Amino acid sequence: MKTFFPGLCLIVLLLLWPDTASAANYYVSTSGSNNHDGLSIATAWRTVQWSADHVAAGDTVNVLSGVYSETVNIPVSGSASAGYVTLQGYSGQTPVLDGTGLSIPGGQYGMFNIASQSYIVIRGFEIRNYKTTTRQNVPVGIYITGAGTHIQLLNNHVHDIVTSATGCNANALGIAIYGTQAPASLNNITVSGNELDHLKTGCSESLSLDGNVDTFTVTGNLIHDNNNIGIDAIGYEGVSPSTNYDRARNGLINLNTIYNISSSGNPSYPKNCYCSDGIYVDGGTNIIVERNLVHNVDLGIEMASEHSGKVTSYVTARDNLVYWGNSAGISIGGYAGSVGGSDHVTVVNNTLFQNDSKNTGSGEFQIQYHATNNVFKNNIVYATSQALMVNNYTSSTSNPADVDYNLYFSPLNASNATWVWVGKTHTGFTAYQAATGKDNASNYADPLFVNTNTPDLHVQTNSRAVNAGINLGAAIVGTADFAGNPRVQGSNIDIGAYEQ
Repeated sequence: MKTFFPGLCLIVLLLLWPDTASAANYYVSTSGSNNHDGLSIATAWRTVQWSADHVAAGDTVNVLSGVYSETVNIPVSGSASAGYVTLQGYSGQTPVLDGTGLSIPGGQYGMFNIASQSYIVIRGFEIRNYKTTTRQNVPVGIYITGAGTHIQLLNNHVHDIVTSATGCNANALGIAIYGTQAPASLNNITVSGNELDHLKTGCSESLSLDGNVDTFTVTGNLIHDNNNIGIDAIGYEGVSPSTNYDRARNGLINLNTIYNISSSGNPSYPKNCYCSDGIYVDGGTNIIVERNLVHNVDLGIEMASEHSGKVTSYVTARDNLVYWGNSAGISIGGYAGSVGGSDHVTVVNNTLFQNDSKNTGSGEFQIQYHATNNVFKNNIVYATSQALMVNNYTSSTSNPADVDYNLYFSPLNASNATWVWVGKTHTGFTAYQAATGKDNASNYADPLFVNTNTPDLHVQTNSRAVNAGINLGAAIVGTADFAGNPRVQGSNIDIGAYEQ
């Protein structure tokens, strides 16, 4: 017989439930005054910074539409018990934080700044026009540093954050999340539903997670029309004071749409350098990159390391669509023998379509220096007239990847389709198979996409991609395809990002 103690249950619930009894709602308006109490629209405060200086854990600041010409530092944390400190656009309105003419304190500063705080939400702001003409200054849209937990950036629009300086010491960032302490990390970070566009970031990124960042989700963001990398999870840059903690890790990058990202014309890069990634894991570890749409960028997805002796490791890129890129669709391995590489990177069930449109010689799937223990399986590779399918042009490792169960095709140059393996070029699929022992269970055939003009990269029911892959288990292939349907249907898993 069970004994029920209602009083004990009530005590447990009270202990677990956030203490929001003292939480307050405040308001900020361009017609307000900082002499008010901020507790209603009629008595709203005037500036966002004043509100940040006068709230406590559990409080919400509702900012009405209007242009606020200020930078904001959030000097207070929420807590698990009392709740988040939330700064948000009020009731569907979009307040604008405008940096026109504002200074950049300390040489690097954000329109929003969070330094070693926790349980913070920034939601529904337009953040714009923070600019510099000098290398000494680095403008940032939203800048998170130090250590902290449970920070959410939701549904913000960050644009026109700009450096017009030249050279690779010129930098600006849309969103920068820098774990600058150790062992304490920035953790449980969520970046969701934001739009980042028309950024001129020099040698920096649109959205960067760097240093001691542990456990993060970057999901459902729209990133476009920027002149350098879209999303970057970075390690070994010296951002954390301890090398043992100096890498972004344990992250999920999914459901993002990224397009029109190119360093061509970026004054920090050589002329006609198609060097920018849609998604870049540069030294990160234990990260899943899945179900992203990446098109009209330079390199679609790259997983490598720029630091000698260091690697990007245990990263899975799955169920992504990558098409119409200027350079490689997916790339692993370091860009030179003097830098790092890729270890235990799994590239599975992606669709690569007509990348390397600038004929850079990178091909659809590129393997560069110091690549070890990697996997490339269940991918559709549909090349342009260059017909370069796999480009493993170095001999830095003798067996950089397990490559099999893929479907290759080039409609314009089928007889001259090429694979480069450990520095040797093989023309024709069967010649490549015979010479390398790779792709023995793969095929060379038209995947029969629904539409190659739009494009619609679903395959038709009679495609050689259907039921032709290898099921590596849900931990590797995931549970959903690009469209969110069950990853395995029918008798076997399909090749490519979609399941028939």
